Amino acid sequence: MAAETNSELYAEIDRALQAWRQGDCVLGEQSFVHRLDPSLPVTDIGRAVQEAGVDLAEAEVAGLVVVTQSCDIVRPCTERPYLEVCPLVEVAAERMREIERGRRPAYAFLPLLASRGLVADLNRVMTVEKPVLAKWRRTPGWNTDAEARMFALALARKRVRFAFPDDFTALAKNLQGRLMEKHDKESVDGRALRALREIRVQAAPSWDHNSVTLTFWFVRRDEDIDFGGSSWSTFLESWLGLVPPTGRFNTIFGQVTTLADLTAADYVNSDPLDLDHLSSRGGG
Repeated sequence: MAAETNSELYAEIDRALQAWRQGDCVLGEQSFVHRLDPSLPVTDIGRAVQEAGVDLAEAEVAGLVVVTQSCDIVRPCTERPYLEVCPLVEVAAERMREIERGRRPAYAFLPLLASRGLVADLNRVMTVEKPVLAKWRRTPGWNTDAEARMFALALARKRVRFAFPDDFTALAKNLQGRLMEKHDKESVDGRALRALREIRVQAAPSWDHNSVTLTFWFVRRDEDIDFGGSSWSTFLESWLGLVPPTGRFNTIFGQVTTLADLTAADYVNSDPLDLDHLSSRGGG
């Protein structure tokens, strides 16, 4: 009888989870738990519980977002009992814009939560069993297939992003500074930077070679923009001027292009630049 009762409950959970998708959220005060070494905590919440001598810290967060793939969410709970969730955190408007454009890979943008100032904190992940999720009130984080793909891409980028070598980090410092300084300004430079989908860089023959040719791909959006006399070639010259050849990076090229014009080979053999990427190989 107990087995039959459990089977019915499992089936009820499975039915409840059919509506859930990757990127769906539960809002309101939620608990996020992580493990720590009470002898040497490195976070505020860890230090707060240090005196208790416990190795689990529980923090209150504004909500949680499901990062498990949708196909695994709807699998029977007896076959796939676990789900992964990340906390929702509040960010300022400027940081929100950076996250939306994919330039802060430690976070993921959720279009339907943007008005609340909430994003997914991908640095923290917690495992829950499916019956927990089944009791939550579902709040969608996205609305269209394109938004779903962007969220999935943000999750992937967090795990596979490339850590550039230190000498490239030094080389790209001025370009990074220009991005941060001009991007949101109401100027021609700002408009041009906002018209870019992403910036990618390719090293030939490899990042570890002692003589490297760099190619910067400034991938713009498809729509044409009138810059009032300026042109993409003008912006390209200015941006490349911020990354002059130095050290083993003896040749540097650049091109403004679109995704349609960028070859698949050039795309997969290059790495995206963002504000959190420019760290040493040991970082990221």
